[in-house]
Amino acid sequence: MFVQVIRGPVQDVEGLQRLRERWTEELKPGAEGYLGTTSGVTPGGEFVALVRFRDETAGVANAQRPEQSAWWSEVEKCFSAPPVFAGTDDVTLYLDGGTDSAGFVQVMIGRCVDRAKAEALEREWVPKLAPLRPDLMGGFTAWHADGTFTEVAYFTSEAEARLGEALELPEAVTNALAESNDCYADISYFDFSDPWLA
Repeated sequence: MFVQVIRGPVQDVEGLQRLRERWTEELKPGAEGYLGTTSGVTPGGEFVALVRFRDETAGVANAQRPEQSAWWSEVEKCFSAPPVFAGTDDVTLYLDGGTDSAGFVQVMIGRCVDRAKAEALEREWVPKLAPLRPDLMGGFTAWHADGTFTEVAYFTSEAEARLGEALELPEAVTNALAESNDCYADISYFDFSDPWLA
């Protein structure tokens, strides 16, 4: 799977939403290898999208379509500054991966200082955490060549996610989570109470 991450400040949320709907109706049928999109706008106006394709070739081919370029020229007008792009086919899933039935989505963007240790710890704590956090439906991490990452987690609802965050977890899980957190730095969080899922 190839994931393209797009991030930028939005000045016209309604216009962006209309263009998103137009893409689904008019451009999606011709997007070979397109798998889906997770996106949204935070209350502060920050937009993040994770656009999934079968592979990088499909993602590049879509970007080169004339109708895609014309559509994107309209999308750019919805931003107050040029959006930033990052693409990768280095993607790992956890639990059931993504789901369009999520009621709340959280995206984390940051830097990983020890990926091997982080992934080893994740294999340890995720199976232990899953039965305790039924609100967490799954997610995936897109790893970028510069050592940064974009992770997206899907939850049943924001209310249930907040309750889950407040749970007192077993010591073994808490310790593994704390050790795992030490593998990351400079993390920014983007919460989407009204995620755009396709």
